[in-house]
Amino acid sequence: MSKAYRFLAFDLGAESGRAVYGVLDGGRITLEVVHRFRTEGLIMLGVRQWDVARIYEELCEGLAQCVRLHGPELDGIGVDTWGVDFGLLARDGNLLGNPRHYRDKRNEGMQDYAFGMVPRAEVYKATGIQFLPFNSVYQLLSLKKADSPLLEVADSMLLMGDLFGYLLSGVKACEYTNASTTQMLNPYTRTWDDELLQKLGLPRRLLLDPVPPGTILGPVREDICAQTGLCPGVPVIAPGTHDTASAVAAVPVSADEGPWAYLSSGTWSLLGAELDGPHISEESLAQDFTNEGGVGGKIRFLKNIFGLWLVQECRRSWERIDGAPLDYGAMTIEAEKSPAFQSLINLDDGRLIAPDDMPGLIQEMCREGGCPVPDTRGAIIRCALESLAMKYRTTLRNLDRLLGRKSECLHIIGGGVQNRLLCQMTADACGVPVVTGPIEATALGNIGVQAMAVGVLDGLAAVRAAIGCSVELERYEPQNTAAWDALEK
Repeated sequence: MSKAYRFLAFDLGAESGRAVYGVLDGGRITLEVVHRFRTEGLIMLGVRQWDVARIYEELCEGLAQCVRLHGPELDGIGVDTWGVDFGLLARDGNLLGNPRHYRDKRNEGMQDYAFGMVPRAEVYKATGIQFLPFNSVYQLLSLKKADSPLLEVADSMLLMGDLFGYLLSGVKACEYTNASTTQMLNPYTRTWDDELLQKLGLPRRLLLDPVPPGTILGPVREDICAQTGLCPGVPVIAPGTHDTASAVAAVPVSADEGPWAYLSSGTWSLLGAELDGPHISEESLAQDFTNEGGVGGKIRFLKNIFGLWLVQECRRSWERIDGAPLDYGAMTIEAEKSPAFQSLINLDDGRLIAPDDMPGLIQEMCREGGCPVPDTRGAIIRCALESLAMKYRTTLRNLDRLLGRKSECLHIIGGGVQNRLLCQMTADACGVPVVTGPIEATALGNIGVQAMAVGVLDGLAAVRAAIGCSVELERYEPQNTAAWDALEK
């Protein structure tokens, strides 16, 4: 590798986004965050939605900032986002309003509506996807049930990563990893399940045929280059546009490593294994595991779990009351000082999706479960973290039982690795070593797939090797598994 290759990854989460400049040189990747911005949705006319125009402005500012800091030349740009949400485009290519937020309350009741047309087990057999009330299929059904004119006038549907790729390049595409989150994609054929769509009465014409991660969409639009100073001709690349797909591509494992599992830890926790093909059975249905698309033709067999959203929403509630910012680190210290193993909550409770008062809900759930009610910030956060660790424990054991194996290591990636208390709790609860890092897994995976697309890295193993050489990892050994065993009893 004789030259340094320069990429820009836009990593958009449900709370915030970053423009991350990455340089691949000598087999190592270095990162620099050149722009940070908020992505939080808004409520307008009673609808929770995404402010696409504002996020688009932030993408352009990220490009301009990258040019100011590092010059106008790049070898690629890629956008990854959360899954399931989408925008509808008119025949002339314009966006038909803001995309709805997956936490919008109009999704409520849509699963039962769907199962009235297609039984739950049949939906799972066709798609292999975990049942979440905000999956794209239920969002589309809510539009259909409300007789929304949008479905009649729309020409195409773009998931969020594809939507922003389109706004940057002018090229419409449907990237496979994000398409797999919709609960409308057949995991064997890796294209839309026409029979399911027909039974649900959903318009197949809106859906573009999926393309693999690493597809080059086209050059950045000329007007964006003129606005930002970017060189014309820089390719916009579809990485794993689903952020977890990009993150899992960055797990620094080698080919000779024994059975391993991953935990992508952020607003959501996604715990699973990487498989060569889908695993769909009556037991995986009963355990509600999902088969989502991965980089390199892999399947991400995993379970979605409420993650640090619990802590984020507690913080938001307390900041609203106090009128002052609250530091995550300080909250974790308070939790560490609070007594252990006092209260646990059920993380499968749907009320956790979008509560008005997360601390109050946690207290209410403890009261309902007959547990001591936490009455301090530290105790509430401790309850949330221990509940997460216990959920990881049961999920990992169910995963291993389904796959007929024993995980020898759990790799935790993403921003959640900065919560060292939760990492140690997870090692103790799961009874396996935990290796943490990289924190910037999603951006690294995004950039790694871009490098694959332009021919610099040859496949997923090469991406992981480069990332493994580029980051520092930390290892947590189980120290107190017996206490968690006793807690489960």
